[in-house]
Amino acid sequence: MARGELRIYLGAAPGVGKTYTMLEEAHRRAGRGTDVVVALVETHGRRHTQAMIGDLEVVPRRTVGYRGAEFTELDVAAVLARAPELAVVDELAHTNVPGCAHAKRWQDVQELLSAGIDVLTTVNVQHLESLNDVVARITGVEQRETVPDAVVRAAEQVELVDMTPEALRRRMAHGNIYRPEKVDAALGNYFRTGNLTALRELALLWLADKVEDQLGRYRADNRISATWETRERVVVALTGGSEGDTLIRRAARIATRTASPRSGGGADLMAVHVTRNDGLIGADPAALARQRVLVESLGGTYHQVAGADVAHALLDFARAVNATQIVLGASSRGRFAQLFSAGVGVTTTALSGTIDVHLVPHERAGRGRSRRRMPVGLSRGRRTAGFVTVLLGLPALTALLRVGPALSLTNDILLFLVAVVAVALIGGRWPALLAAVSGSLMLNWFFTAPVGRFTIAETGNLLALAIFVIVAIAVSWVVDQAARTTRQAAQAGADAQTLATVAGSVLRGDRPLLALLGRLRETFTLESVTLLENGVVVAEAGGPPCTHAADADAEVTVDDHLVMLLKGRPLRAGDRRIVEAFAAQAALAVRQERLAAEAATARPLAEADRMRTALLAAVSHDLRNPLASAKAAVASLRSAEVHFDDNDRAELLETADESLDRLTRLVTNLLDMSRLQAGALGVTPIAVGAEEVVPRALDDLGPPGRTVAVHIPDDLPYVHADPGLLERVLVNLAANALRYSPADRPPVITASALGETVEVRVIDHGPGIPPDRWDDVFLPFQRLGDRDNHVGVGLGLALSRGLTEAMSGTLTPEETPGGGLTMIVALPTTAGA
Repeated sequence: MARGELRIYLGAAPGVGKTYTMLEEAHRRAGRGTDVVVALVETHGRRHTQAMIGDLEVVPRRTVGYRGAEFTELDVAAVLARAPELAVVDELAHTNVPGCAHAKRWQDVQELLSAGIDVLTTVNVQHLESLNDVVARITGVEQRETVPDAVVRAAEQVELVDMTPEALRRRMAHGNIYRPEKVDAALGNYFRTGNLTALRELALLWLADKVEDQLGRYRADNRISATWETRERVVVALTGGSEGDTLIRRAARIATRTASPRSGGGADLMAVHVTRNDGLIGADPAALARQRVLVESLGGTYHQVAGADVAHALLDFARAVNATQIVLGASSRGRFAQLFSAGVGVTTTALSGTIDVHLVPHERAGRGRSRRRMPVGLSRGRRTAGFVTVLLGLPALTALLRVGPALSLTNDILLFLVAVVAVALIGGRWPALLAAVSGSLMLNWFFTAPVGRFTIAETGNLLALAIFVIVAIAVSWVVDQAARTTRQAAQAGADAQTLATVAGSVLRGDRPLLALLGRLRETFTLESVTLLENGVVVAEAGGPPCTHAADADAEVTVDDHLVMLLKGRPLRAGDRRIVEAFAAQAALAVRQERLAAEAATARPLAEADRMRTALLAAVSHDLRNPLASAKAAVASLRSAEVHFDDNDRAELLETADESLDRLTRLVTNLLDMSRLQAGALGVTPIAVGAEEVVPRALDDLGPPGRTVAVHIPDDLPYVHADPGLLERVLVNLAANALRYSPADRPPVITASALGETVEVRVIDHGPGIPPDRWDDVFLPFQRLGDRDNHVGVGLGLALSRGLTEAMSGTLTPEETPGGGLTMIVALPTTAGA
């Protein structure tokens, strides 16, 4: 029996329309003549979803008793007995009540699929096992019901049911998802705009990853090696040479100018370096480290692959990542060398197929490769031992053959050949070459007729001696090359291990520059490592810093300004390459720390300057009005020219009192803001309940405060805050909400717990503020459309945010569904403080 097909409707959150879309597909299939049953659909009281079931056949659910209560679950046996062609099963991640055949609903679905029944089902992204912890960190809600990713990935079709966060929140506000009494709590917790945006991105990325996997499998199954331009990708090949920076920048410009068919933005930038697959030392690691940083700073990624043939390895990588363009440097080899080999650029271009290849000229193009000194294969001691073996061993062998039983010339040549191989194993190339030449002369003088002369009577003997010399030289060369290769591979492995250790230690450190210098000192057992900039010590590790190159055992120039001095022992040539890689990373760490310090220094200075300018403007305008009103009222009362009755005198006194109160509030706000800026505001946090502070804040507002609706649950945890400061924050927010709320829709204050945080929301239904101006409302001395442009210095929200942050909380705006602005005060609970 053929296995059934699974189609999954994936959503970012409840309410996006997964079940509705699934039922639409069920009706479409039924209209085509497919035998369809509704095995289980959860309508959650949504009338549109319930109506969508329509005339589809519904299989009755199974009733399961558990702990004195009854629950309904999917009746798998009934569906199997009915044997439809297609079954509709909602909520794939659901956990069954104990007593069912399977613990999870996805296991019920697997049984239906095994019976040859096609299944339509739904799942939300937060229920995917791989994303469970990510969703918990975003929303603060841990999902206990999960489904393995492999189950969803194995589906024949996964369709995303998408909806923007704004549209979903409007649907929620209209009561189309949850019951009215749950709407406010949902909008303020799980269904916040930020949460929905993040969940939507997770769903899109997860599905895009599945589509990429499907495309890769399809190409592999059908043996498609040609590039499919589903997305523009630019690959730049790096050798570690000086031309690398030029190639990276050129490739970045190409990627920026190239629009991707799928995203409409720039192309992906990928840098790749092909290393030798024998593990031997290739490019300069310091240069590659600098180029990797440059690639990543331009938004690209760095990759390294191994291959015997650079061109083929490069093309294999490009096809594997579905690249559309390759950027290469023009060949550095001279014209004579190009006569014998086409080179990487020409070979890549010839074999690239549909991939565009850009050959970029640079300063070293056509000038020939720079010659690097070959590393020594064997130590000096072994080479000396080889020469000694030649000087002592060959005469000894000659003497033994002369005094021993007479042998044929062929046997003598074989014994001398064994001696040459032994010398090659001991001392390498040059001692073996000396042994070959010396052995041929000794064989000629002592063992070839006529003996005692450097002449050869027989042509066969001449050929035998010639073959001996050729074989001896060839063997000595091969042995020496093997020794060099072994030593070079060991050095490359040690270098790689060192760099990997360095990377790990630096990434784990809080101060990467000091960690880098400290690791360098430990790796090479140095007394001290000092980084100088124009002669001034920037950083040091170890003993007393070395301030002069003459006092150092090694000096590494990083750039025109930075020099690294090492004291303790001289550096070997092989070690210098690794130290240069350290130095390159140290220069980058210096620049990053300096930029961070400059940014931290400039920010408060700029803020203070802006504050001073705004304060002068505010004082010259906003403080003048209450002063003028109070002075006019008092001057009128003191005037002897006009007689005021009791009502007039009371009105003037009230005007003076209101103006002075206004002036007091303005001056208090200005003083508190200055204390906040100076870090001198006294904060005394204690455990306090929101149900205590909110009524006091509304009382401060007088009669208008009594119109504000308050919804605070009885079990709300205590917050860790200063009661007086929290009251001032709520007074400012509530006054702002009252000022712009319609008369028939007064503000609402709600509170809810989210993990170890309590959120107090001040909700108004006024004109609101455009989201792109939300940050501006918290700038001191700024007025936007939601503020009174005739009263106050524009400090209310700025001061409220400052006071909230002084209590380790946050104050953020949010759009009120249906119009208006919601201010959210988030404070830690006593458990989270």
